[in-house]
Amino acid sequence: MNLITKLRTLGTAKANPEESLPDVARSIAIIMDGNGRWARRRKLPVAAGHRAGTKALRRTVEAAIDLGVESVCVFAFSTENWSRPPEEVDALMEIFVETIERELPDLAKQGVATRFIGRRDRANPELQERMARLEEETSHNERLLLWIAFDYGGRAEIVEATRRLVEEGADPRDIDENAIASRLYAPEMPEPDLLIRTSGELRVSNFLLWQLAYTELVFVDTLWPDFGERHLRQALAEYAGRRRRFGGR
Repeated sequence: MNLITKLRTLGTAKANPEESLPDVARSIAIIMDGNGRWARRRKLPVAAGHRAGTKALRRTVEAAIDLGVESVCVFAFSTENWSRPPEEVDALMEIFVETIERELPDLAKQGVATRFIGRRDRANPELQERMARLEEETSHNERLLLWIAFDYGGRAEIVEATRRLVEEGADPRDIDENAIASRLYAPEMPEPDLLIRTSGELRVSNFLLWQLAYTELVFVDTLWPDFGERHLRQALAEYAGRRRRFGGR
């Protein structure tokens, strides 16, 4: 049984909440917020904050491996981020290429499989090619699944899934949650047990709107470039102390 199959099987435990309380969240999602503020506080260019954020991503994924987490989904670039100043968007595209070249290969050596979810058609051809190549090169890794949400929006994902149903000529009577879930960007991605958002903001910002239905939420004040193993441990400890009922008693 590969890691994706294992995680999808574990997801069925939600039918019995008493049996779905692992000490460590097997699947987590992270809104990596605060790069710009981190840079401004140090009187650095915003791009410096984004580059520091890539270092935080690497050490957080490495910590997740050590702590027994099996799936991590991070919000790297939203559909709304295209509205940022052109120079910042251009810098972000360069940093994505740098991250794929410098940070993610070392994670791959540790058994991390990387997948990208969201749109790719608006990325430049070089970045698209590097994304596809990394996915192919790490497709057999099973230690941890790293999902990178790029040009991603939760509403856009649901709209696209609905559009596909219409295009396929689905009978309205056959449309249920499974029909929509199977047409999301990555149907095989496990729903997060835990969502962590850094920087003190208290919102989900259009991230994984479908998948977060029963996810536990933890908000931390730490800016993303300063996030690391200690903060991840604290968030996982808070998760472990909660009782997940999934709508039941």
